[in-house]
Amino acid sequence: MGVEVITVAPSSIEETTEFIGTVKSRRSMTVQPQVEGFVTRIAVSSGARVAAGAVLMEIDAGRQEATVATLEAQRAAREADLAFWRQQTTRLKTLLDAGAVSQQEYDQAAATLKGGEAQVAAIDQQIREQKVELGYHRVLAPAAGVVGDIPVRVGDRVTRATELTTIDDNQTLEVYLPVPVQQAPDLSLGLPVRLVNDRGDTVTDTKITFIAPSVDPATQSVLAKAALDRPEGLRNDQFVRARIVWRAADGLKVPVVAVTRVNGRYFAFVAEKDAQGTTARQKAIEVGPMVGNDYVVLKGLAAGDQLIVSGVQKIGDGMPVAATPAGAAPAAAAPAADARK
Repeated sequence: MGVEVITVAPSSIEETTEFIGTVKSRRSMTVQPQVEGFVTRIAVSSGARVAAGAVLMEIDAGRQEATVATLEAQRAAREADLAFWRQQTTRLKTLLDAGAVSQQEYDQAAATLKGGEAQVAAIDQQIREQKVELGYHRVLAPAAGVVGDIPVRVGDRVTRATELTTIDDNQTLEVYLPVPVQQAPDLSLGLPVRLVNDRGDTVTDTKITFIAPSVDPATQSVLAKAALDRPEGLRNDQFVRARIVWRAADGLKVPVVAVTRVNGRYFAFVAEKDAQGTTARQKAIEVGPMVGNDYVVLKGLAAGDQLIVSGVQKIGDGMPVAATPAGAAPAAAAPAADARK
């Protein structure tokens, strides 16, 4: 019987636990207006990349512009009054020095001048405040990123509670991992985290950068975060498969196809050479968790054993076999003929 064999060799075996994590942007913002009114212009479209400070949309500012204009007119009137009282105070000072007016008249004029200056300063503050309010009618991007869905349209009335859109920066992502409280004591900063795809292949490697100091009372889990240095293909709020690597140690692994299960016990065949040739010997083994497509072997095999990985369903204990290395070219099977002789 021709079979393929591999040499059992120790390798690094990782103890991992897989979690369903959520990708979050460290720069994800919901844009809401700071004023109420009707949308008059939308300057961007969903999916557009914008810089910080870019205009997203505009809200009708007619009433606010009128308020600013009214205050500026009041300031002009007060400035005219101030000009008069400055001249009056200067004139009264001259007359006071000449003894033509009383000190009381001069003090009253000076007090009126100071009161007018205070009024102008107050109006200046009001103008600055209203101009800031006027600026809020132009909704700006708080940070650089990609514009999300825009649920409002031109002509819609918005309030301070209306969500206009979102800004997400998919270049600064991290994965949120809810770890059950039973496993939380094993968490530590720098612990390796591996993101895998649906086939179990590694997408990217990262490390834990944050561990929450408290437990989520709703899920009885501890939040751990891991920054993503290469976030290509990942988006904000995406679910991902993430494996936390708790520890690694040397051990033996064998392919699943090389193991048979009989009455709850696990067996494997090894090829042993003797004076008669090469013989298949069945060994009882103990296996641990699966790692990919391999079993972790706890007992029953040793490093250097020639493990049979093909045709295990067609052979029995003590059967002569022609062993070739797994994956070898067909020409490599020639020595098996000598074994049969």
